[in-house]
This record gives sequence, structure tokens and C-alpha cells, in this order.
Amino acid sequence: MSNGLLQSVATNAVFVVEFLAIIAAAFAVAWLFEKMAKRRNHDTERILTTRKLVVIGVFSAISAILYCLDFPVFFAPGFYRMDFSELPALIGAFAFGPVTGVMIEFIKILVKLVIEGTTTAFVGDLANFVIGCSFVLPASIIYNFRKNRKMALLACICGTAVITVVGAVLNAVYLLPTFSVLYGMPMESLIAAGTAVNAGIKDIYSFVILAVAPMNLFKGAVDSMITFMIYKKLSPVLKFGHVQPHTAEKTSMAEE
Repeated sequence: MSNGLLQSVATNAVFVVEFLAIIAAAFAVAWLFEKMAKRRNHDTERILTTRKLVVIGVFSAISAILYCLDFPVFFAPGFYRMDFSELPALIGAFAFGPVTGVMIEFIKILVKLVIEGTTTAFVGDLANFVIGCSFVLPASIIYNFRKNRKMALLACICGTAVITVVGAVLNAVYLLPTFSVLYGMPMESLIAAGTAVNAGIKDIYSFVILAVAPMNLFKGAVDSMITFMIYKKLSPVLKFGHVQPHTAEKTSMAEE
């Protein structure tokens, strides 16, 4: 029993280190591309300003609430739940850059862990962070290099495509096997849970194609659609604290 406990602690410790490494990598990528975009656009504003930190704090809280308000979907087993917590991160990243988006994603996870803890040995929380960043990062990187309506649409489409692919691949090669090890649950049992809600699920590949990919595709599409509809009006409020009649259009998605 003692050896089993030590092995369990060691396994979780390695997973936590991997979790932290992935978080650091996400911040590094966001920082690098934001600096490149600022250089290209001759933007001398600091990556983190007081206004940005305030927005990050508020949007992280909203994102954490949305994360806690997750819900099951009919085509996936119960341990997969849908949420729209990437929406505030995407809006924040469009307004202030990729670093803001990653920070919102990260703080959201911390707040949720404080409020609810983890029921998935941190695997679900890592999945939410990585998959959220796979959506927010490419979308915000594309948009921040050239801020106009066409690039916003392209950014949302690319972000939705990336979250769908990355979510499926990551679950197949890392998250599901890790969840199986940490919980001591055979992979066959996880697949059986998928088969119970969808008879087409026969193995891990059909699992991610028929359950994971549709969920992330739907999530990305909904978040993109809402962002595309409301960002133009929100942008001047986020950046200036109020709508400026003569400059709002210049700070909108259409002409930034």
C-alpha cells in the first residue's frame, strides 16, 4: 500500500510539472508573437498596462464563472462537459493581445480550482487550459497582426479549426491515457462509457472523432460567432472606458 501511494504521488507530481511546463510554453508563445505584432504595427505600448490588468481580472472572473457553469452534452460521456469560458479570453485577446488571452485562461483555472477543486486529478483542468489556448492563441495572433473585419473572421475560423484538431489529438495521445493512469481506470472502460452514449464509438480514435471533436467545434463556433457580433461595440469600452463617438469606428474590429 505504501509503495502504491508513493507511486501515485510521484505520478501526479510528474503530471503537475508537465502542466506547469505547458503553461510556461503558452505564455512564451503569446509573448513572442505579441512582441512581433507590436513591432510590425509600430506599437510602443507595454504588453501589460494597468487597464489591461483590470480587464484581465474582470474577464478572468467571468471566465471562471462560465467554466463552473459547465454542462453535459448528449453525444459524449458524462466526464466530458461543455462550457464557454473561452469567450472572455478571446474578447480580451482581441482587444489587448495573446498574452492577455493566456493570462485569462490561466487565472480562470486557478479561480475554478479554489472554488471547486478538481474532480479529474487536474487532467480536465489541463485539458481546458491547453484546448482554450489552442483556440485563443492562433485567433488572437492572426487578428493582432492586422486588425480588420476580414482578419477577424479568418482568425475565428482558424481558431475554431485548431481547437477542433488539437482537442482531438491531445485527448487521443495524452489526456485520455493520462486520465486512465491517474484514476486507475482501464482505457476500455473509458471507451465503453463513450459507446454507451454513441454506438459508433469503438476505440479511442472514434471516441475523439465522434465525441471530442464535435464538442470543441461547436464551442469554437459559438464563441467565435458571439465575439464577432459584440466585439466591435465592446472594443472602445475596453480600451477607453467609454464609447468615443468620433473614434469608436477606428478602434472597432472593422478599422483597428
